[in-house]
Amino acid sequence: MKKSLIVCSLCIALSPVFLSPAYAADSGVTIPKIDREPFFTDFSGMRPGTALANSMAKVENFVQREPDDGDAATQRTEAYIGYDEEQFYAIFLAFDTDPEQIRANLSSRENIDGDDTVGLTIDTFNDQRAAFSFRSTPFGIQWDARWTEGSSRRAGFDTTFEAVWDSEGQLTDQGYMVKMAIPLRSLRFPDSSEQLWRVQFGRDIPRLSERSYWPAYSIGIEGRLNQTAMLTGIRDVSPGNNSQIIPFIFARDVDALDPGAAGGPRFDRTAEQDVGIDAKFVFNDSMVLDLTLNPDFSQVESDQPQVTVNERFEVQFPERRPFFVENADFFATDSILVFTRRIVDPEGGVRFTGRAGNYGFGAIAINDEAPGLNRDPSDPLNGEKANIGILRGFRDISDQSRVGFLLTDRELGDGYNRVASLDGRFKLTDNWITNMQFIGTESEPVFGGETTTGYQRNIQVNRTGRTVSTHTHFVETTTNFDTELGFENRFFRADTSGIHNRLDLSFFPEGSTINSWGANVFDVYLNDTKGTRIYHQLGPGFNLGFDTNRFGLSYTDYTEILRPQDFPGIVSNKRFDYDNWQLSFNNSTLSTLEFGVRYRAGKTLNLVPAAENLPAVADTSRIDIDVLWRPIDRLRVDNTYLLTELETREGGIKAFTNEIIRSNWNYQFTKELSLRFIAQYEETDSGPASRLKDNKNLNFDLLLRYVINPWSAFYVGYNSNQSNFDIVEVEGEREVIASSDLRRDGDQLFVKFSYLFQR
Repeated sequence: MKKSLIVCSLCIALSPVFLSPAYAADSGVTIPKIDREPFFTDFSGMRPGTALANSMAKVENFVQREPDDGDAATQRTEAYIGYDEEQFYAIFLAFDTDPEQIRANLSSRENIDGDDTVGLTIDTFNDQRAAFSFRSTPFGIQWDARWTEGSSRRAGFDTTFEAVWDSEGQLTDQGYMVKMAIPLRSLRFPDSSEQLWRVQFGRDIPRLSERSYWPAYSIGIEGRLNQTAMLTGIRDVSPGNNSQIIPFIFARDVDALDPGAAGGPRFDRTAEQDVGIDAKFVFNDSMVLDLTLNPDFSQVESDQPQVTVNERFEVQFPERRPFFVENADFFATDSILVFTRRIVDPEGGVRFTGRAGNYGFGAIAINDEAPGLNRDPSDPLNGEKANIGILRGFRDISDQSRVGFLLTDRELGDGYNRVASLDGRFKLTDNWITNMQFIGTESEPVFGGETTTGYQRNIQVNRTGRTVSTHTHFVETTTNFDTELGFENRFFRADTSGIHNRLDLSFFPEGSTINSWGANVFDVYLNDTKGTRIYHQLGPGFNLGFDTNRFGLSYTDYTEILRPQDFPGIVSNKRFDYDNWQLSFNNSTLSTLEFGVRYRAGKTLNLVPAAENLPAVADTSRIDIDVLWRPIDRLRVDNTYLLTELETREGGIKAFTNEIIRSNWNYQFTKELSLRFIAQYEETDSGPASRLKDNKNLNFDLLLRYVINPWSAFYVGYNSNQSNFDIVEVEGEREVIASSDLRRDGDQLFVKFSYLFQR
């Protein structure tokens, strides 16, 4: 069955497109060295008007990728580039036949979605695997990221990358202008007298759903960086052996409920001050040493809300902490073996990453105090720390292919967890690519005992095309496979062997108001390692795209088998069949309002049944609403509403209702100064068909930010939290009980300051 499924997916994808000749961006650009920094005054009237402006290399004739792949851009864009010993410069002239419709708002750094933007992507190693990307709005609001080719969870744009660079923007009666000045010390590139880079320029026009690029970046070809242009002309430059020192000061005053206090629960007021330092040393242009002492892992940006009720598998939240940012994609593989949020509370650490020719490497040594915190003094693990080591190496071979290895070791008490992985990414043709990964693990319990071993095989074959795209993925994982530093979803968990396939068909009508329409089908077959079927999913989908509207409709049929080891009380394998459908709609017609609505209804599995009951198929509905409102160009309001309901199929007995409401208000006084307010309310209202308890939580978060750059910033914040509890006295002892009313259970006032010293 597995083999036939793979062959079927590959056969369906074969088409004349597969036999098309190889494509490469045969156009290139030579960048000149200039004797001073360019300014908007050099381009007065949105045209080069000085000798300096005329000496810069010019790029024009952008080509659409969306909505009409291969057509000329509807609006003219010109980009002028130059460099000196210290910086890379770009001036964008974004012409618009209807400049009043340009979308531009004053917002905090990287919150640029919905605005017009221009940008560039630079592959400084000319390896077609990773690149630096920089974008700006017409007001000069920055966005930067690191692009990584491939299919790992870090593939695509990773916005945890934070660079120090300058940008300016200016609206004009012909469109807008953007200036970028990117310090060479913010980049990494080979130690060579003459540089050979790759470059791509882009422009987004949201009101037209248009994305255009130079050179052409076709949706019919797999990969981005293989479609870039060669950039020549940069000589005798170096980011130098520079160093960055980032000290920080953090102080807070907390008044919070301590439910485990001696003598019963009570409120404790504590004051905390913290001082630490992060340091970065760059040498030989591309080698980076990161050090941290008492690292700054305080997180001032909150995670987006996700529904976690009735979820069988862990929900993944992104990593935002600065110590793990540099070359984070080096440690990324398709199976997530390094999920750094597992490292909760380190004292200090060191990271070393870099490239030399076709080779790349990375190493992390760090500890984690979290396992030994808040434990009873008699607990053997009280005060114990986990020691963690990670080693990564890879070699690039041919165009966009790579082989590598990854080793991780986490030791705590008398136990350990060790992981060894070999992985490869192989570009077969312009459209076909395969990824392979083989992993072995060895673990010993914290207090000693039997050593267990496990392995995982992970193989996928993908095709990207304008009309036909396919994804075929086989993963086999043994029973004792364990990655304490990793992250596993349904497909990668222990004691699972299976395959999932996806087929996408896309069509782009000409001379129609419809930009695109498509259909897809996704199927999953999962067995345990004994060959017992444990999960099956099959579902078709349909989507329809216009300039500022997009519709989606899908149906999914599920079969899930729970085994005795999956749920307490199950004595033999139990099969559940259920299905649901989902409808989605997104609209960005108005410059001041964007929204998306998703509605799902049907049946699902109740994994939180009432006590002494087993899981059962239940009726469910879920609605997700996201609304972005910009009443004025300085105010951004992000709203989220999530509602999930579950009830029994027989008699309609309520299991639970889970509701999350979040509103995030950000007022931008200047590019550097902003005030943010977040209110979030979550309520779980349980019924007779669930073992859940009623739960309410209301949180208010106020934050004043002054951000010079990602590493130099000042924050003053206040956070208050309320939940449904009460403190009562029972037989002479105080204890916390659930109640129906909200009570304050804690608040804090904090100040944080960090500053970048660089030379």
